[in-house]
Amino acid sequence: MPEQEPAPSGTTAAQATDTSPRSQAQRAHTFAEILVNTAVANITTSYLWFALTFWVYLQTRNVIATGVVGGVYMLLMALSSISFGTFVDRYRKLAVMRFAGGFTLAMFALSGILFLLIPAARLLDLAQPWFWVFALVILVGAVVENLRNIALSTTVTILIEPDRRANANGLVGMVQGLMFIVTSVLSGLSVGLLGMGWTIAVGVALTALAFVHLLTLRLPEEARPAASDAHGGFDLRGSLAAVFAVAGLFALILFSTFNNFVGGVYMALMDPYGLELFPVELWGTYFALGATGFIVGGALIGKFGLGRNPLRSMLLAVIVMGVVGAVFTLREWAWLYIAGIWLYMVLVPFVEAAEQTVIQRVVPLERQGRVFGFAMAFESAAAPITAFLVAPLAQVWIIPYARSAEGAAGLAPLLGEGTSRGIALVFLAAGIMMIAAALLAFLTPVYRRVSATYAEAAAGRAS
Repeated sequence: MPEQEPAPSGTTAAQATDTSPRSQAQRAHTFAEILVNTAVANITTSYLWFALTFWVYLQTRNVIATGVVGGVYMLLMALSSISFGTFVDRYRKLAVMRFAGGFTLAMFALSGILFLLIPAARLLDLAQPWFWVFALVILVGAVVENLRNIALSTTVTILIEPDRRANANGLVGMVQGLMFIVTSVLSGLSVGLLGMGWTIAVGVALTALAFVHLLTLRLPEEARPAASDAHGGFDLRGSLAAVFAVAGLFALILFSTFNNFVGGVYMALMDPYGLELFPVELWGTYFALGATGFIVGGALIGKFGLGRNPLRSMLLAVIVMGVVGAVFTLREWAWLYIAGIWLYMVLVPFVEAAEQTVIQRVVPLERQGRVFGFAMAFESAAAPITAFLVAPLAQVWIIPYARSAEGAAGLAPLLGEGTSRGIALVFLAAGIMMIAAALLAFLTPVYRRVSATYAEAAAGRAS
């Protein structure tokens, strides 16, 4: 990590953050530059991540392989996010972003060296360690890149006025949608037409470009890190204290975690389902078409915000997401699958922006890094559990049953006919679980408590 610039004793977040030298418009311009730079970095990370997932499935035709790769990625996210949040609180945000960019560049370059040095036959043998070493290098580089996303959430607090933060979080969602579109198209085309070697080369070049641009950015509003009670490199105790200091905040994170349990189902099985419907080159393009919904959802939030109660907006979005997830594979129709992905993507930014907006409003800046890191760790831990559980279950039992004569006949009235009815059955069950969880959340005292805390903070009666 970069050398820490210690804050003078007693320095508060307000003293460390000075917005007087520049106007609100100038600060918004800086935020836009940071957002675009992060977008390029995230696009590159996802480009290699998507490519690795496509490549693994096409080489093995085994959903266990994709599930393990996806699960390891989320597990690494869970294990590292507490440290990420601690570093964000202890260091200047721009320095943290630069460290993440440089580390990711080094890891992606190392993956290219491994690809060149190891014969293809050995690299593609999943029973040998070389493939897993190669995949792990890419995954570690991608995971560290997410350190930037925690820092980005805190720059919203530093640079954007409180009543515009929901809109700014919507723009973050819109950029993430652009990431899905660009990477899904490029990854599919790269793997299908260029191969994995040239895909890595493009990824290294784009990562280097984003890193160099990041060195030119300045964030004068953060004169020094705010005095923080964060200690060491893994401040779990401080993270827990920051979360439990706000009534109901842990419950908000817990609900988002359950939502990620369901998200692990899609992480493990969405690409295999799409690759059964389309060739890899076309699947990337069709997924990009569906991912335009991410931009639409982010743009809607950027324009209209999330209303007076972001938590209510989140739960309503989750209910609709559950409905979409339950029905978009009821028949093996390409248009239904793509339309369902589009609607699902429209709603994802509402869930993410709502959580970010609540945290930015009710948690002091000097603790936000650890709260965002704890939330990322807790939520990321859910998806690997689901992926590790669902992928083998689907591969060994559900998919073979659905493709058998008896299973196909039993599922046909509900799910129609086709080779992917087993995956469709898993999606249906996951969607129903998501709907039930959101409806129950509306009835809990925690929902009322978090809503009241946010309303008090918005009115200026809470810090």
